[in-house]
Amino acid sequence: TPKPTAIEPAFCSDGRYHNKQRCLILCSRGVTSRFRHLLEDLRTLIPHHKKDSKLDVSKNQTGGIGAAVNEIAEMRGCNSVLFIECRKRKDAYLWLGHTGVGANASGASAGPSARFLIENIHTMDELRLTGNCMKGSRPLLSFDNNFDQREELKLLKCLFIDVFGTPRGHPKSKPFVDRVMGFYYADGKIWVRNYQIVEDHATNAKEAHTEKKLHGNTFSTSLVEIGPRFVLNPIRIFRGSFGGQTIFANEQYVSPNSIRSTTLKDKGRIYEERKTAQKKRKLRQEELVLPEDPLDSVFK
Repeated sequence: TPKPTAIEPAFCSDGRYHNKQRCLILCSRGVTSRFRHLLEDLRTLIPHHKKDSKLDVSKNQTGGIGAAVNEIAEMRGCNSVLFIECRKRKDAYLWLGHTGVGANASGASAGPSARFLIENIHTMDELRLTGNCMKGSRPLLSFDNNFDQREELKLLKCLFIDVFGTPRGHPKSKPFVDRVMGFYYADGKIWVRNYQIVEDHATNAKEAHTEKKLHGNTFSTSLVEIGPRFVLNPIRIFRGSFGGQTIFANEQYVSPNSIRSTTLKDKGRIYEERKTAQKKRKLRQEELVLPEDPLDSVFK
């Protein structure tokens, strides 16, 4: 029988720190507690991050938020950015992008960048799930088949790998792989989940023999969710960093302001219909005139 050939790795690593990715993680001023806790959870999941204080940019500043974030990233030496922007203390928008730091001195390769609406946020403390992993461990990034078929998802996949993929040999990372980050595309949105890899070893020889007979190993592997969990609704992908030519625009996206406006209009329409019905009923009662009964005055 031929001997099974060993699987050769895709590349031979010398164990040194080559992929020097640094991700700037910050948020705008005015974020609520839920968004702030989500930001802290993301910092826990990304050991190669650089943190900064809340960004407060005036409307009259040249370049707006994008210019301010790119300037901070250049000062901190970060080539990728994760920025949470809060609007009206209700809506959270996530920016992911490349700043071009370290590629060229001119920064000509800055971009692309993408903007998402964050929905269905559940933080680690809120979920209280049983999953647990070592802080700073490197994750396995899992993408479904849609990320290899749709062009805009191929680009977003590269952004997710650069931001959430911990570089090998990073000083703040641990040389363990004990968790999986899953990105799934469904209903036009990206569902993000974080799982722990759990290995259950057999307690005796009989269980080990049964497990090996069923699965080929003496232990079983399962996934336990850690958190956080959230849904990203893609809005737009730009060629540059926080701006530039639009590469992709989601035609199915509806802003939260439009949804709230429609809800209020529906409530106002219900109120108008109720008032109209009251007026019609009042007029109908006034028009109802009973004919005179000649026997009404008999017993008076």
